[in-house]
Amino acid sequence: QVHLVESGGGLVQPGGSLRLSCVVTGSIFRINDMGWYRQAPGKQRELVASISSRGRVNYAESVKGRSTISRDNAKNTVYLQMNSLQPEDTAVYYCNADLDESLLSVPQTYWGQGTQVTVSS
Repeated sequence: QVHLVESGGGLVQPGGSLRLSCVVTGSIFRINDMGWYRQAPGKQRELVASISSRGRVNYAESVKGRSTISRDNAKNTVYLQMNSLQPEDTAVYYCNADLDESLLSVPQTYWGQGTQVTVSS
């Protein structure tokens, strides 16, 4: 079984920063792309940032320039550093990972349970 566990969410004032972490555990042969998504109340889940196994990154326009995604392959962990947070960044943040459980398996995408980020004064 594969599990993704996020941490680092919380309440932060506008202009503040947070660092989210997501560790992948379980039966893992290879982790391919990893990413962060968010879902605000009444809105669809949207991509925030993604990072390939080789470190190629992609950001949503709304967070570009104030967020950094990174990963530690030795720890099976992906991070999202968010700066200059604004109320519109308030959402549940989910990490996901596209991975192979074995050499012969088909890649599948797994999701974490989400962590709440609230930006408010």
